[in-house]
Amino acid sequence: MSQNVSEFVLDRIQAWGVTRVYGYPGDGIGEFDGALGKADRAGEGVEYIRPTHEEIAALMATAHAKFTGEVGVCVATSSPGAFHLLNGLYDAQMDNQPVVAIVGQQGLAAVGTFTQQESNLERVFADVACYVQTITTPDSAGVIVDTAFRTAMLRKQPAVVVLPHDVQAMKWSTPGSEHWVSRSSDVPASTRITPPAEDVRKMAEIINAGERVTFLVGAGARGATDQVIAAAEKAGAGIITALRGKDVVPSDVPFHTQQVGLLGSRPSLTQIKECDTIVLLGTNYPYGEFLPKAGQARGIQVDIKPEQLGVRYPNELNMWGDVGATLDAVLPQLEQKSDLGWQEQLAEEMREWEAEMGRQAEVSYSDGVNPRRVIHAVNERLPEGVTVTCDAGTTADWYGHHIRLRRGMHGDMSGRLATMLAAMPYAVAAKFAFPDRPAVCTIGDGAFQMLGMNELITVKKYMHRWQDKQLVIVVMHNDDLGQVSWEMRTEDGNPMWRGSQDVETMDYAGYAELLGFQGIAVHSDDEVEAAVERAFAHQGVTLIDAYVSRSVPPLPPHITKEYAMNTAKSLLKGDPVELDVVKDSAKAMAADVVERAKGALGRD
Repeated sequence: MSQNVSEFVLDRIQAWGVTRVYGYPGDGIGEFDGALGKADRAGEGVEYIRPTHEEIAALMATAHAKFTGEVGVCVATSSPGAFHLLNGLYDAQMDNQPVVAIVGQQGLAAVGTFTQQESNLERVFADVACYVQTITTPDSAGVIVDTAFRTAMLRKQPAVVVLPHDVQAMKWSTPGSEHWVSRSSDVPASTRITPPAEDVRKMAEIINAGERVTFLVGAGARGATDQVIAAAEKAGAGIITALRGKDVVPSDVPFHTQQVGLLGSRPSLTQIKECDTIVLLGTNYPYGEFLPKAGQARGIQVDIKPEQLGVRYPNELNMWGDVGATLDAVLPQLEQKSDLGWQEQLAEEMREWEAEMGRQAEVSYSDGVNPRRVIHAVNERLPEGVTVTCDAGTTADWYGHHIRLRRGMHGDMSGRLATMLAAMPYAVAAKFAFPDRPAVCTIGDGAFQMLGMNELITVKKYMHRWQDKQLVIVVMHNDDLGQVSWEMRTEDGNPMWRGSQDVETMDYAGYAELLGFQGIAVHSDDEVEAAVERAFAHQGVTLIDAYVSRSVPPLPPHITKEYAMNTAKSLLKGDPVELDVVKDSAKAMAADVVERAKGALGRD
């Protein structure tokens, strides 16, 4: 059968393993949308998911790549729709995810004539994409699509295919062997790269020589869970996970001390301060102040992204390779440590930290529910195989401090882009990626008003496709852009400013009920556990509208002099919620001190 270019491109992306695309229609991509519809009617198409905005489509494609390891695909029309993809594609770029965007363009004859909706899309996407090209002839369609997918997979970055409207409808035929015509391959290249044997031997020597070895593990180590644990057990190493790598190492590994930094644990801080060897595995952890001091520890880094090697710490050894393949090579050369005192110390400190987190969750506050208690209760009831997402506000602090992901669970957020926008699109994408498993979205009210409320409409439209219909959305309702308010206080010594920080309140549980979902409002601490129990007992969508305190401090494991002084300065300058901030910070720190004292007494 004869095909046009759109039909060929659709067949070609299916050859690359694509079974689902996230898109939003428009005339600039109209013929390609028509090919999608034709294939769908014939039962031969990819699953087409249309959220409420192109930005959400790109974020969902990024989440699909993160959760499945496949290439995420998003589709949009020409310039207005194409521009809307940018934030989601930057999410893919900064979190190293393979995504291919297919975007429309005005007809070739109109390019460069300033016609309506004609813009230089190659220039627009040049910064965000590792590869961006326009299909100008039917003969170029195959090589451009193939190169976009192969490059996105190898570089772990987004790629963009621009498809002009008139080209979409042109007749396609198999390219010949003429000059300038490329007959391309739709076969991916392997990324299972192993560093040279000499570097592997040196890696083993450095780890074997260490007495207090720490593995800092990121999302780039996904798929290498067993190798990471096996190497740590032989080396007597402690494990820290970056926030996006939280699900790489199960929480029940006793020497896994979760995250480090402002939303990390005290045992992780111990590791950073006391380790003599640090091994960075699949992470470009960006906060240098939470890495060992220069000269304190011998450093090794393993990463599939060569440009990210050696930019965070003065490593002794930088290894370009896949984490799993590299650990497979080094494991036989690692010596079994007989003294596991370092691991045992970290495991004991982690038990104390978990007790402290439990105590923090029990503190009562005067102006609303303790947000820690809500997330702590969610964590205690997480079902097997669940995916948990969070936004980049204070919810990320509670997620880092209280969520513990067991083997088989997934968790993620927008990492280096650190956007509040991704939590709900990620959770919905998780339901499409794993339609037989539950999902939980933890999200602040500011983020929920951005891209959360409208995505409940997408959920209503598509949830009939999911075998497991359980989706729990936990809205932290404090009428405040809380993370920014605390950043104003702790980083710059400025008081919270209501003009920028107040979020207009509304009945989120009632909104969920309008759409036919279960809505539960939580106004007091003693309602939390029952609400969470009810949510996880419901085989459907539940929104928990938790009216939480806006004054609970996201306390880091170590309160620096700068943190304390800047907070004091902000209060002296007239913070509008000064009294609550003082009272609630004092309560949180008191709980912190009590648990530390109990831990010390128990040891002594």
